[in-house]
Amino acid sequence: MRRKQILLYDYFAQWIEVYKDGAVRERTLEKYWLSYRHLKQIAPELKLVDVSRLEYQQILNEFAKTHEKATTMDFHHQLKAMLLDAYDEGYLKRDPTRKIVVKGKTPTEKKTKYLNEFELKLLLRHLDLSKFPNFDWLILIIAKTGLRFGEALGLTKKDIDLEGQTINVDKTWDYKNYAGGFKPTKNASSVRKVSIDWKLAMQLNRVTQDFPEDQPLFVQKRVFNSTINNLLQRYCEELDIPVISVHGLRHTHASLLLFAGVSIASVAKRLGHADMTTTQQTYLHIIQELENKDNSKIMQHLASL
Repeated sequence: MRRKQILLYDYFAQWIEVYKDGAVRERTLEKYWLSYRHLKQIAPELKLVDVSRLEYQQILNEFAKTHEKATTMDFHHQLKAMLLDAYDEGYLKRDPTRKIVVKGKTPTEKKTKYLNEFELKLLLRHLDLSKFPNFDWLILIIAKTGLRFGEALGLTKKDIDLEGQTINVDKTWDYKNYAGGFKPTKNASSVRKVSIDWKLAMQLNRVTQDFPEDQPLFVQKRVFNSTINNLLQRYCEELDIPVISVHGLRHTHASLLLFAGVSIASVAKRLGHADMTTTQQTYLHIIQELENKDNSKIMQHLASL
């Protein structure tokens, strides 16, 4: 009798605890619990045994009213994994996820993700580097290395190899957690050494002389992503350049490298992407622009033969 009475969202919660808790990263686990809260809100009385293909499609359609298609697809993938397990265990007579249609809101227009070289130079010259540490230094390091925000917050003096002119990335700072603390990188590919120019190496050597080896350089108290974004917004508005976020600094770094002729493979490795596909998808517009320039060069060369 109990099997017939279990609610869909209750089964999903149990499924998350049994199969996902401790098996996936904390950030991924948070996404599962977010999906659980959405499911509970959309279908608070639906029993697991009553989930038909029609019922499941209605759940996805309701979610899609307030989310873009990519987000709806992620929601679907999480629920589908749970429902297929329920099907295997005999709770469901048929697979309710078969031939499902994933919908979603029209994507919002994306803001400018990166600055051009001239705009970045204006921003870097605008920074106040007279005191260390401050958030202007954090902006400088992200702009010159392409590190993720958490990776930059996790930097310690020990991570900076001044002789080799590299920064070692093997951890991040958990800035979303009230208590903070070091945590592993996003994935195995994120563990890397990032080369830095001699100028930045000398600057860091000068300001970190008396800094403790294992203490994060930029975390004296809790740091919010919004704090740096607001600072960047103020600087960009003062300089009359496109307003970008701290993640936009990472995009700027990668974009300028691609425009400079650096290979996609090298940029992917520098950013800590798991594979080049991620880099290609993220910077497709730039890659297409470069291909157009290459085609022009090819035609000019052939015409000269």
